[in-house]
Amino acid sequence: MRNIFAPHAIRKGKMKPARVWRWDLGVKEIRDKMGVSQSRFAALIGVSVDTIQNWEQGRSVPRKAACALLMVLKHNPDAVIKAVEAERELVMGSKN
Repeated sequence: MRNIFAPHAIRKGKMKPARVWRWDLGVKEIRDKMGVSQSRFAALIGVSVDTIQNWEQGRSVPRKAACALLMVLKHNPDAVIKAVEAERELVMGSKN
């Protein structure tokens, strides 16, 4: 029964999580390598500029889905850019 209440206790600081996933992906380094501004980078991955700033300054960390996207951006940014641009073309084309 203890596990049912664990998330609440962890959030309250009464219990430590069994595991903590942290990846130091170097968000700023990824963005700098791509040569884009924080606002362009935020738009590319679908988050706010504040989120990018928080990640870069260590005030918060990306969640698992964002980490996966950041890993792809780190190793193959062109793939993400191509996919995002293709999706935007589909969406914009379907509105006309």
